[in-house]
Amino acid sequence: MKKLFILLLFNCCYYFVVAQQKESIKVTDMLQIKSANNLTITDDGSKAAFTVLSIEQDTGKWEYKYLTQVWTVATDGSQPRQLTFSKEGAAQPKWRPDGKQLAFVRTVDGKPQIFLLGFDGGEAMQLTKFKYGVGNPEWSKDGKRLLFTAQIPLKDLLTDTSLNKNKEIPTWAFEKPGFKNNFNLKADTATANPDGNIEAIRTYLALDEKDNKAKVFDRLTFQEESATSSNINFNHIFIVDAIPASVPKAITGGFYSFGNAHFIDDNTIITEGDINEAEHPDRTLESAIYRIKIDGTQLQKVLGQKDRNYSGAAVSQSGKWLAYTYSKTNLVTIDTLAIMSMDGKEEERIDIPFDRNKQQLSWSKDENFLYFTSPSNGGVVLNRYNRKTKKTEALTDVNSGVNSFAINDTKLLFAKTAIGNPSEIYLADIAAKKQQLVSSFNTTWLQSKQLSMPEKQVFTNSKGMQVEYWVMKPLNYEAGKKYPLLLEIHGGPAAMWGPGESSMWHEFQFFCAKGYGVVYCNPRGSGGYGADFLKANIADWGAGPTSDVLTALDKTVAEGWADTSKLVVTGGSYAGYLVAWIVGHDHRFKAACSQRGVYDLSTFFGEGNAWRLVPNYFGGYPWEKPVKELLDRESPISYVQNITTPYIIFHGENDLRTGVIQSEMLYKSLKVMGRQVEYVRHPGATHEITRSGNNRQRIDQMLRTYEFFERFIH
Repeated sequence: MKKLFILLLFNCCYYFVVAQQKESIKVTDMLQIKSANNLTITDDGSKAAFTVLSIEQDTGKWEYKYLTQVWTVATDGSQPRQLTFSKEGAAQPKWRPDGKQLAFVRTVDGKPQIFLLGFDGGEAMQLTKFKYGVGNPEWSKDGKRLLFTAQIPLKDLLTDTSLNKNKEIPTWAFEKPGFKNNFNLKADTATANPDGNIEAIRTYLALDEKDNKAKVFDRLTFQEESATSSNINFNHIFIVDAIPASVPKAITGGFYSFGNAHFIDDNTIITEGDINEAEHPDRTLESAIYRIKIDGTQLQKVLGQKDRNYSGAAVSQSGKWLAYTYSKTNLVTIDTLAIMSMDGKEEERIDIPFDRNKQQLSWSKDENFLYFTSPSNGGVVLNRYNRKTKKTEALTDVNSGVNSFAINDTKLLFAKTAIGNPSEIYLADIAAKKQQLVSSFNTTWLQSKQLSMPEKQVFTNSKGMQVEYWVMKPLNYEAGKKYPLLLEIHGGPAAMWGPGESSMWHEFQFFCAKGYGVVYCNPRGSGGYGADFLKANIADWGAGPTSDVLTALDKTVAEGWADTSKLVVTGGSYAGYLVAWIVGHDHRFKAACSQRGVYDLSTFFGEGNAWRLVPNYFGGYPWEKPVKELLDRESPISYVQNITTPYIIFHGENDLRTGVIQSEMLYKSLKVMGRQVEYVRHPGATHEITRSGNNRQRIDQMLRTYEFFERFIH
């Protein structure tokens, strides 16, 4: 017994020493994270390909770039190997069905093009040199052709006879004031002259636009993610033979868009597209599913009706069954998953009850199962629907996230985010049993790191809904000590956080490594909990969600280890909004941080390209009196005079999703009142700065947030 006690004591001491020797997560560990995605598998299931996104050293000591390369792995459990090494990278891999060639996309002279790589060896061959660039390649079932999509500007579509044989103009109104029948789209024939007649002046003004001396907006959707644009682009589908010097041929054309194209058989494809060719594309919210021959004939609408979106079309191996999702337009809602015979009618469809959003629809080879992923309860779950039993089962759990998967008749490969690892590839049988880790993209460097593990908790909110939250204790936590506590809030508002969500993996670990506890939750209005939960913040962006996130904070504080004099809060996008709302109504925090937020909903309607959130959540527009009153009530700027918490505000200089005027208004208001406020603008940054932005700016924002908090908690 004494020997056993000594052995146990030795083991405890050993593991304590090992734990003490491990390093904590550093801010620059962000640069080590590799992310696997875009899995594709051969028909025989012998091998798969996928992409790996890494961050590489760029031109300067502190500059880093993203690089995506294609990897392959045999499904016998062996380690993956890298296939592409070009400095231009590679993306969107697709196996030819027999596994003898891999198609992928690489940028050449600024345009993405298709390359083919023979698996018997040799260099990758460039297949396309398409002037519009290519995307989303898909093999025909016989492996002789590839589909792809390309984006065509309106100015080219007007004159490209392969897409517009008779050089027609749109039947929908271009909405140019004072012009009828889209006369202004016809080619200029006059000579440009600022002192000439009206036709010469119009030609002169058109040159100003061409030379970027003026931007003229006549369209509704003129705000992109990082710039304004008067251009209209259309997505069209092309086909190309998989042999050198082949010329792509257009399958679709006209002044509407198509995408998500797949072969039903070697002569027919399924695609999704605009439903109303007589309506301006900026005003068309509906989408439909079409069938079309590869020569561009016999375009047939399979599914489509007014005020409804159809998407995610997936056809079974034999072409008999169609799976898809549908929903009403302009609503905060969960889409419905359905299946039907390709030759059937919509009223014969089978709706599959499943109160979560559905993504990545994929049929099993025997057509008995439909696989899909769903954000759910903090994870992204892989599910499958049994067509015979009409039952759906979850194949993975809510504590991880399946970002991509590929199946054949016996094998399943998937890329997963886990609590202890942001991304790896796993191999399993078709029911996701016998899971085997086959990659080590992050496993190796994480072996020397010490991590904080989230603990899941649940409470019932004021609406009787179950709200889940997670608590992460500081690294090297010791009972009896008090620690700063950071409340992290997610954006959206329909986003969802949890152990299976990869974008915050590093930030949570970084703050825990710095001695902070972290608590985050999915308040009412979050995705991943069904339609009722999703709609629970309609006309209530402020008070209701605030109640939920502060309850999660209060319950964490009640555990006894958090220092209530050192509470801080941060969040981005909608969460930037909610942070501003909270500090305008509550004064418990020592410091606060809002990133790329919305603070005045009426201004946001005009400034942000996500403006449809206003009518969707608040039932109308700022010029409607009841709606205006609601927007004022729900806008944090209405309570700015109450904000006394030290505050740091971030915004990307080129962020048009929420718009920089939002943060300027908040900062200037606080500055006029003499409050403790700091405003940080990141040049060139968009709304995606913390997820896919410049890596030096990503590091800057995280460090600057930490440094600001440190000023006020010490």
